[in-house]
Amino acid sequence: MYCVREITEDLYWVGGNDRRLALFENVHPIQRGVSYNSYLLLDEKTVLFDTVDWSICRQFLENIKGVLGDKTLDYMVINHMEPDHAACIEEIVIRYPEVQIICTEKASLFMRQFGFDIDGKITEVKEGDTMSFGKHNVVFVAAPMVHWPEAMVTFDTTNGVLFSADAFGSFGALDGKLFNDEVNFDRDWIDDARRYYTNIVGKYGPHVQALLKKAGTIDIKIICPLHGPVWRNDFGYLLDKYDKWSSYEPEEKGVLIVYGSMYGNTEAAANDLATRLVKKGMTNVNMYDVSKTHVSYLISDSFKYSHIVLASVTYNLNIYPPIHDYILDMKALNLQKRTFALIENGSWAPQSGKLMRELIEQMKDMTILDCDMSINSSMKESDEDSIDSIVDSILESMK
Repeated sequence: MYCVREITEDLYWVGGNDRRLALFENVHPIQRGVSYNSYLLLDEKTVLFDTVDWSICRQFLENIKGVLGDKTLDYMVINHMEPDHAACIEEIVIRYPEVQIICTEKASLFMRQFGFDIDGKITEVKEGDTMSFGKHNVVFVAAPMVHWPEAMVTFDTTNGVLFSADAFGSFGALDGKLFNDEVNFDRDWIDDARRYYTNIVGKYGPHVQALLKKAGTIDIKIICPLHGPVWRNDFGYLLDKYDKWSSYEPEEKGVLIVYGSMYGNTEAAANDLATRLVKKGMTNVNMYDVSKTHVSYLISDSFKYSHIVLASVTYNLNIYPPIHDYILDMKALNLQKRTFALIENGSWAPQSGKLMRELIEQMKDMTILDCDMSINSSMKESDEDSIDSIVDSILESMK
């Protein structure tokens, strides 16, 4: 049985949801699952925009058949060749052998690398190329490294629909609610959208900025991403988030405290710091135990907050391994423009503070407050001035 949603009078969502998948890209936890979006246009020529992951291919094929009926499929536009969107290309070709595939030159190369038999099926397009499918005319816009090098987006100049590939997507399955105005996005979706962007696309901020500049020159009426809700209003909210994330500007003035603690003493220092911050009026504080929290959540909040406190025990004369990995992930994803405060703990040879500082100094446009704190085994009354110094330095740097 097919399950589709009408987007406009001749455009249909024919994707599906996967709530069984535990890890997106076999890395990132997705407790709410994920949607794979594909879109089918009925014009003088019928056009499928992208396919879906293999896990939901059967539902996908039923959806296409349900919309097409006895019609044939003329074109398949592949905006992005990652397998969660392109896995079913050959299945479409088998069922609709007359279909022509529209994609970039690099996308056609990737198809062959994945072993797809598409000889004679490809029409390669580049930036600024146009096509007409009857009433609907589209222009193809290059979007390299958002987040693969072959990616493009497709803009329908007839009805203002932007098929945005991996841009403007989100983790989370769709519970029958396809459009952004059918959900409370700021309450129920923004955390998944941020975690999706920061961990999947975050490294490529300059490329996203380039795409946003192109988007600012066209009259967008609907945004159809490959994951998450379809946007048909409130574009300013979405574009503002993407502008901040891709330019590495914090969303909020606030403090993220990430601690690595073996026996609770470093955690106690982190708790004390959080309490003192709140007592002095900074209530926008979030804390994580690095050993119990998947790094994708840490990265998401690192993009969200202006200030990050790292509290790490010294482990084998080095940084506590999960804290070390977290810092390396921040660097790999190109995080910038954050202010750090550092707390180290050690019973005989504290080293983690110095080593964390060295790593952060290798990153772009980071500020490290001159209030490093070193704890010998556990906090004592004599450490209170050091904790207060961190609080005062953070609050002063926020002015």
